[in-house]
Amino acid sequence: MPEGDTVWQTAKRLHTALAGQVLTRCDLRVPKYATADLTGRSVLDVTPRGKHLLTRFEGGITLHSHLRMDGSWKVFTPDQRWSGGPAHQIRAVLGTPAHTAVGYRLPVLELLRTTEEERVIGHLGPDLLGPDWDPERALANLLADPARPLGEALLDQRNLAGIGNVYKSELCFLLGVTPWLPVGALPADRTAALPVLAKRLLEANRERPVRTTTARRGQDVFVYGRASRPCLRCGTPVRLADQGDGSRERPTYWCPTCQPGPAPAPGSPAARRSRHPAS
Repeated sequence: MPEGDTVWQTAKRLHTALAGQVLTRCDLRVPKYATADLTGRSVLDVTPRGKHLLTRFEGGITLHSHLRMDGSWKVFTPDQRWSGGPAHQIRAVLGTPAHTAVGYRLPVLELLRTTEEERVIGHLGPDLLGPDWDPERALANLLADPARPLGEALLDQRNLAGIGNVYKSELCFLLGVTPWLPVGALPADRTAALPVLAKRLLEANRERPVRTTTARRGQDVFVYGRASRPCLRCGTPVRLADQGDGSRERPTYWCPTCQPGPAPAPGSPAARRSRHPAS
């Protein structure tokens, strides 16, 4: 699943290409909106909200999209060949004389009145990269269920918006705890540091083409995708296991030495993945 910084970058590209321009082409390739036509409308802005994208048009219309696991928006000039995937995966085409934005594999695509945006984003917690960021509220949301594993709580966009599986694993490493530690058991100093650290990581990466959490050249992440490889800090093989987020199981990485605390036992069903290095 794309992280908040990836969605922020996508919104910036779309906004730069489309904002202030009049659509000369609109093709929404989902049955519900197959006959919808936004040509002739000006694009007002493209705004990220957590992992959601809101493309607003004059006349009070918003196109809401979400990338989920595999979706993407690509921007092309008239002389470029579209290259985001096969044609049958295209779900949206928004064109101006200078640029065409093409949405591939978008699992969520809907038109709504701009005044109704809260219906699709109102459940989100404070956005780590948004103007509504409120570290105290985000922390209160996380602590509202103190028995919940930290990794699950971080992925829950109702608590704070923008953290995906990469940042979940990296944040837990930097905090020195396993993703299975109950939120309420996080030491007080690290509890206080969590919102600040999360925001710092996303802000540092929102303009970078290659995400890094380590500040080490050639070593971009501490544990994510490094199953069975040595921990960059202590040399212990990084472990991999599944951890849910309330909706599905996700691969989770941690160093058993640098991150003491509860974790699936080796050989357990949840730890089954750790036999196979992942990238």
